[in-house]
Amino acid sequence: MPVINELIRSEQDGTLSFGNYELDTKSKLSDFEHCGDTYKVKTFNEITKLEKNGSFVYESVPGTAVEHFKETDTEVTFKVEGVEDAQITLELEEGSRYEITIDGENAGIMETNMGGKLVLSVEFEAGKAVEVRVAKA
Repeated sequence: MPVINELIRSEQDGTLSFGNYELDTKSKLSDFEHCGDTYKVKTFNEITKLEKNGSFVYESVPGTAVEHFKETDTEVTFKVEGVEDAQITLELEEGSRYEITIDGENAGIMETNMGGKLVLSVEFEAGKAVEVRVAKA
């Protein structure tokens, strides 16, 4: 899975792809329109962050490349790649339980904190994207 050279793009299936962990300096793109919403992405080798309509959506430390990011009321799915293992934070429904699946394997059920944030870790193998699914339990 290649990095997203344009920082963020709409895919034909209605999903979003964003992030470039190969950049040495922080790059950002604001006011990206997708399905009636406005997105902002900040990305480089240390962090990748996505906002939707001014609200937090996704953050990874260190930076990652995300493909086919799809968010509904009940789940978030995406493929993610990076150079080293990453901590990913998602903004979800406050005080809810979510089942986490990473590369088809059940990683357990987690609860969001008072602010609706859920933090998970993803391990990477060089050049291989990892599929992540976070579904409301």
